[in-house]
Amino acid sequence: MNITLGRVVILVEDYDAALLFYEKTLGAKKIVDYTVGNQRFLHIGFSGGGAGIWFLAADGPEQQSLIGNQTHQQPTLVMYTDEFENLHERLRKNGVTINRPPVYGPDSWYLHFLDLYGNEIVLVQPIR
Repeated sequence: MNITLGRVVILVEDYDAALLFYEKTLGAKKIVDYTVGNQRFLHIGFSGGGAGIWFLAADGPEQQSLIGNQTHQQPTLVMYTDEFENLHERLRKNGVTINRPPVYGPDSWYLHFLDLYGNEIVLVQPIR
C-alpha cells in the first residue's frame, strides 16, 4: 500500500495576495485554479514536487478567526530546500518576518518565518 501526502489547506482572506506571496518568496507555481459555485480552488506547488497547498477562503466568522492561526501558534508547514542561504536572502529582501533567526547545526540549517497571514513556516536544509 502506498500513501502520499497530496496537499495541505491554508485558509486565506485573498487568493491572489496569497498566491503572490508564495510565488514571490518561495517560487511557488499555480497548479490548479478553478471555481465551483462560489468556491475557488487554488492549488500551488513547488519545484521539488511532492505535496502542495490548497488555498481556501475562510467561510464565516469562525474560519476567519483561524486565518494565520490554524495550528494555534505552532508551525503550519515545514519546507525543505537545498538552497537555504539563497532562500534566506530572498525572504529578507522581500521583507518577510523571520521570527526565529537561522540556526546552523551539524545536521541541518533552519529558520522560522511568517507568511502574509502569520502562519509560521520552518525552512530547513538538511546537511548530509
